[in-house]
Amino acid sequence: MFKRKSPVLFLFLLAATISSLAFASDRDERRDIQHVLLISVDGMHALDLTNYVAAHPKSTLAQLSEHGIAYTNASTPYISDSFPGLAALVTGGSPGTTGLWYDVTFNRKLSPPAQTTLNGIPGGANLCPGTIGTAIDYSEGADFDLTRLDGGGGVNPAFLPRDPANGCKPVFPHQYLRVNTIFNVAREAGLYSAWIDKHPVYEWVNGPSNRGVNDFFGPEVNSTVVPLTTAPFDVPRCHTIPDPAKTADWTKSTLNVTCYDEIKVNSIVNQIDGFTHDRSRRAPVPAIFGMNFQAVSVGQKLKGAGYTDVLGTPSALLAGDLDFVDQSLGRMVSELKKNGLLDQTLIIVSAKHGQSPIDIQKRTAIDDGLPAATVGAAYAFDLSDDASLIWLKDPSLTPGVVANLSTPANQAALGIQEIFALQTLANKSNSPVNDDRTPDILLKVNTGVIFTTGSKLAEHGGMNEDDVHVALLLSNPLIAARQVKTPVLTQQVAPTILKSLGLDPDRLDAVRLEQIPVLPFFFGTDED
Repeated sequence: MFKRKSPVLFLFLLAATISSLAFASDRDERRDIQHVLLISVDGMHALDLTNYVAAHPKSTLAQLSEHGIAYTNASTPYISDSFPGLAALVTGGSPGTTGLWYDVTFNRKLSPPAQTTLNGIPGGANLCPGTIGTAIDYSEGADFDLTRLDGGGGVNPAFLPRDPANGCKPVFPHQYLRVNTIFNVAREAGLYSAWIDKHPVYEWVNGPSNRGVNDFFGPEVNSTVVPLTTAPFDVPRCHTIPDPAKTADWTKSTLNVTCYDEIKVNSIVNQIDGFTHDRSRRAPVPAIFGMNFQAVSVGQKLKGAGYTDVLGTPSALLAGDLDFVDQSLGRMVSELKKNGLLDQTLIIVSAKHGQSPIDIQKRTAIDDGLPAATVGAAYAFDLSDDASLIWLKDPSLTPGVVANLSTPANQAALGIQEIFALQTLANKSNSPVNDDRTPDILLKVNTGVIFTTGSKLAEHGGMNEDDVHVALLLSNPLIAARQVKTPVLTQQVAPTILKSLGLDPDRLDAVRLEQIPVLPFFFGTDED
């Protein structure tokens, strides 16, 4: 004969059951993630994502949104270039913390490379340690050979800056990064990871220890265009490319850039299947892996492409690039599903940077030599795309240069909206007086200003709305659709990735230094 349970015991058991079910639900949706696929669609605005999903309700992006959280008010760091943009996603840090302001910058404590780089950064065998202060080229200019898709074997040490405080040894990109990455944390935890990006110099994702990514692949996007017929660059539809000799690199046409991107898509599929990126050997499916797409960024820039109105309606060429990205994501999703991995994979779609302007009527081209000419004798280096980062020969010269830049004539000539220097710059980041990498002056320009003598329609690297307001979508089949309009940062992606895998976000240096939280709502009520 069964005894009746007491009301108190019954309520306790009921509460425990409800608690257990709630935990199980939270665990099933958030804690069973074993893989994170991070995709940067370079240039993709939040507006591009919402417009595309609305216009293509049966697309892969629409399907991902039906089981995902769309953060429609996400922002990159205030310098919206590829280097600081990716650093935000994989370290949680801003430029002052990571030390990555741009791919080509200036450092007040390092010496020039042993040889002049492919981008013309001056070098010389006898300039170290005699010369202190140098431009730094961590772009395609650091490759051995731009006629080859692999950069001729990667990064050429002779093109790298040298450290006079360390025997004038070359400083590799991973050594230049000041903080660790999600790949470092994953590897320390015994997890396997991979990353694919547009230059060999992106080996910096390995972090200062150089023990991060297990399977790195960096085909050179600025290499000479060639038919893609040999592994790991085999793309059947691109075995014949029209007039390759007349095309400087893969970014000069939407056809060629999609051929280039497909190399990386094929590599992701190989990794999902349990191989290395080139399918040369078996490997674990990475716990963290991903790639960047160049197609949309190129489609936003090329003459005859871009947008047709202020509401972000894409031109035919740009629409084709967006379709290509969507179809490529579809391949990845299908491969995850085929291998029984989709339910345990968190797919994150975001962007290192946006692109400005969306409204082509605002495009204003300014000669990229004008910032240097205006600064005059105090000038050391500048990087000017759709903002201007200016380094001076000495930070003490800043007040005089700012006074000159502030004249109505110079502000009009350079399209200046705001000048950040001295305290206004120190309020944003490290002071150049104490940091060898921080620019002395940042020029935020009017929307539409591009420093170029060419025909490109848009650029990135600046601080305007179209530069920093990017797509951010977290998707998994067990997530209910949600749109979050709360302002968030792409820096919050890195700690969110680690926490979703059961790793401690505070293992990231930048997360601790800047107190970067995980993204809201993804972990239910326990995101704090």
